[in-house]
Amino acid sequence: MKKFSISVCIVSGAEAHRIARTLESVASWASEIVVVLNDEVRDGTEEIAQQFGAKVFREPWKGFIGQKNSAADKCAEPWLLNLDADEVVSPQLAGEIRQVAGRLDGPYAAYEFPRCTFYAGRWIRHGDWYPDRVLRLYRKGTAHWAGEEPHAHLRVNHPIGRLDPDLLHYSNESIDRTLDKIGPYSTAFVRHQLARGRTTTFLDLAVRPFWKFFRAYFLRLGFLDGWPGYYIAWMNAFSTVTRYAKVLEAQSGQRKAET
Repeated sequence: MKKFSISVCIVSGAEAHRIARTLESVASWASEIVVVLNDEVRDGTEEIAQQFGAKVFREPWKGFIGQKNSAADKCAEPWLLNLDADEVVSPQLAGEIRQVAGRLDGPYAAYEFPRCTFYAGRWIRHGDWYPDRVLRLYRKGTAHWAGEEPHAHLRVNHPIGRLDPDLLHYSNESIDRTLDKIGPYSTAFVRHQLARGRTTTFLDLAVRPFWKFFRAYFLRLGFLDGWPGYYIAWMNAFSTVTRYAKVLEAQSGQRKAET
């Protein structure tokens, strides 16, 4: 297949168990694949990436934002496509990306597209998890990664277009894996809330989780995803109540320290 003027950049940890699927989805048409690997990883991820022709760079962990910007800086092609090691470019999305890269100019400096997650044996197409649009394709030099750890986002000061096909997402292999994320993400949320001086009250704890469930399961039709949709709605509600309970706990600790 003809190679297109696209650099695929991937920030990776120990992903030997799944990164091959990601690389296989782009290797036949991307001119360049750049993988920035956590320096401590020794599980075979580097060797798998090299099998697909990737350029692998080992670096100390700088956080998602620093690592993603580092990967982008190493890319040579005019278009950059950022992927995680648990994402796969569908054939339909690959076709539209190649069309974008094949044009010498166009009205948009970046493109976003929906991401569809595979969970509990099915594709989740409703609720809070879909369409989950992500901004990942952009012209080199028109954007950079910003945000607050661990939630990096692409900051673009130019017009943004939309592509319709899905990016396929295999992030949550099991319910246990989903639950494992609640602790670290809620801790980061507490840190951000306190740093901004935002006050949480019992009303947040009482109302926000129930609204989260109602919106996901009923308003966003999560019930159409069967029992996984029901569980996801409750899991998101539990994640929400955990975040705000931990903020209240931290605020209480601050008040005690001040007295």
